[in-house]
Amino acid sequence: MTMGSAHSRRTVLGGSLALAAALAARPVLASGSPATTTRTLMAPGGREVSVSEWGPEGTARGTILFSHGAGSAPWHYDLILAPWIAAGYHVLAPLHVDSREHPRTKDFPGLASWKTRIEDMRLLIAEIGETPFIAAGHSYGGLVATTLGGSQGVAPEGISLPFYPRLATAVVAFSPPAPVPVLMTAEGYGKIAVPALIQTGTIDNPPGIDDPESEAWKGHLAPFDAAAEGGNRYGLVLQGANHYFGGIICDDSQPGPPQLAQIDLANRYVGLFLEAYGQGDAAAKSALDARITDALPARLMAK
Repeated sequence: MTMGSAHSRRTVLGGSLALAAALAARPVLASGSPATTTRTLMAPGGREVSVSEWGPEGTARGTILFSHGAGSAPWHYDLILAPWIAAGYHVLAPLHVDSREHPRTKDFPGLASWKTRIEDMRLLIAEIGETPFIAAGHSYGGLVATTLGGSQGVAPEGISLPFYPRLATAVVAFSPPAPVPVLMTAEGYGKIAVPALIQTGTIDNPPGIDDPESEAWKGHLAPFDAAAEGGNRYGLVLQGANHYFGGIICDDSQPGPPQLAQIDLANRYVGLFLEAYGQGDAAAKSALDARITDALPARLMAK
C-alpha cells in the first residue's frame, strides 16, 4: 500500500450526500488538531506507541479501537471516524510502526509490524480497563480488527495465545485482505466469534489487477465467507467502491474521483450496525436486516 504526501481533506459528519459540502467546511481529524488528543503508551522493549484519541462532548456512548491500513495513519480516515465521533463514540487509534509517518518505520521491516500491531491493540485494551469496545479497521487494520473479534491469526514469534485478554463486542472491517499464509488463514478467519460487518466494493481489487471484469475483490469477504452461520455476521458490497474510496481514505495520492456516494452508503450501513450491535438497538437491527439484498449498489448479506 503506498502513501502520498498528505493534503487537507474535510470531514463529512452525516449520512447524506447533501453534506458533501462539509468537505470544505469542517476541520480534518488531523494529528494535533483541536479535536484530537494524543497519548503515548509503552510497549514491550520500551517501544513508544502514539495513540490518537477523539471523543464526543460529554459521556461517550461507547468505545471504538481502530487500526489503520498498512503505511497509513489514523488521521487519514476522517470520513470514517468522524461519523462515529458525532454519534457519541470515543475512538482510540494507534500509529502502527508500518506507517510511513512513523518515526521508526525503518526499524521494523517486513512482517515485524504484525507482532507490533498485536502489541499495540493489547496496550489499548489494557488502557481502557474493563470498558467494552468495538474493534474496527481498514485493510491490514481490518484483519487486525477481526482478530479482536476472535479470528485466529498466525502467531508471530514472541506473541503467545490468546492474542488478547478479552474480545470486542463487535467488529467493523473495511476491506480486510484475503487469507495470507503468514498472517491469517481462511480457517483462522472462520473463528470470528462476535457480530461483524465486513465491507468491500466491486472494484476493490488487489494492486496490479486492473481488469474491470475481475472478481478478485471478493477475497476481501473472506472473514464473512468463513464465519459460521448464526452469529450476526454481515457482508457489504458497494458498487463502484475501491480500496481507497477514490483516495478519500487511507492514501490520498490514489486516483479519484472521490467516491462520496460509496462512502456515504458505507457510513449509513456501519451506523446501523453500530446501533444494533454496539447499542443493542432492536429497531436498528431490524432496519439493517431489512436491507439484506443481492442487488447493488449496496448488496448486504447476512449469516
